[in-house]
Amino acid sequence: MTDKSTQIINSGYSGDSSKLERYHSINPPIYHASTVLFENYAELKASGQGQYDGFTYGTDGSPTQRAFEKAMTELEGGYFSRAFPSGLLAITSTLQGFLECGDHLLICNSVYGPVRRFARNLLEKFGVKVSYFPANVGADIEDYITPETRLILLESPGSNTFEIQDVPAVVKVAKQHGILTAIDNTWATPLFFRPFEHGVDISIHSVTKYISGHSDVLLGSVTVTEACYERFHRLCRALEIFAPQEACYLALRGLKTLKVRLQQHESSALELAMWLQTQAAVEEVLHPALPSHPEHAIWQRDFHGASGIFSFVLKPQYDEAAVARLVDGLQLFGIGYSWGGFKSLVTAGKFAQSDISRYHGRWMVRLNVGLEEVTDLKEDVQQALAKL
Repeated sequence: MTDKSTQIINSGYSGDSSKLERYHSINPPIYHASTVLFENYAELKASGQGQYDGFTYGTDGSPTQRAFEKAMTELEGGYFSRAFPSGLLAITSTLQGFLECGDHLLICNSVYGPVRRFARNLLEKFGVKVSYFPANVGADIEDYITPETRLILLESPGSNTFEIQDVPAVVKVAKQHGILTAIDNTWATPLFFRPFEHGVDISIHSVTKYISGHSDVLLGSVTVTEACYERFHRLCRALEIFAPQEACYLALRGLKTLKVRLQQHESSALELAMWLQTQAAVEEVLHPALPSHPEHAIWQRDFHGASGIFSFVLKPQYDEAAVARLVDGLQLFGIGYSWGGFKSLVTAGKFAQSDISRYHGRWMVRLNVGLEEVTDLKEDVQQALAKL
């Protein structure tokens, strides 16, 4: 090659990965690619006929993404997983994939707020009827089912008010009617709750939270059973769903330390929650692992642990100005959305997502308990409560 421009185009890497495969790193490398090369015409032809099991284009993802998805499938005990650019997209894509015009969707009343907005602004616009059931539902889900019900979306516990659904009871009724069940399992992670062992069809995670664990990733995942695979896979192909490869790499890395991080989150949050129960300004602490929690018995029966996020309800005499003093007075808790990371966070407000919630209209404070020393966190909350 004498022309420099031709030399530049062909320099560095020829497309032969055989030598690169000898570089055995612990974590997979990150691949940046839109075009993926075929070895020969036969592979190209097989791809066009839908009979090629390799990568055909950048929208198929990459080996990095597949490694993360394989890890999630194994951890969940499902059949197939796909990564999404965010937790919300994981949920909304699932709803699009399994619902069509004329169907009825049942959603847990404590569902993540943006999902409610998606259902109102988009699903109902395209002819899907949506209704909500109490966040502590069990076999009484039967009362909310219609002949058009096709999917039940659970979130147990919810990430604000922490009610728990009796998932096995809901699944039993759903199967009797031929209805699919999906669950947002972000709070518990696959370590503390195993949806497929309870008969759930679809498990969804905001990987942004505990799985990544460092507040620097936006990612979601969906894992399905074999019975749901074909329909779900068609959706992923039709929408060319793929995820940022750097996020997949970081999530896979975070997954390796999930157990040890959760042990610390669980221990610190429970100690802080028990202490808050003794504070004069606090009316109720909403933590499923506490015996005072209304669904504590279900948590004991179905869960293998508790994560590091919970809420507490202030007594009625406190107003918004008092809540602001408390939040602004915290020094170790950052004020910000999301949870599951190493940094402790706080949000607060008057709960108004649903008027049928048992906490409607109450001033609530939500704590994401991070990996700081719990005695320091307790002292910080104590001095902030004094500002009430």
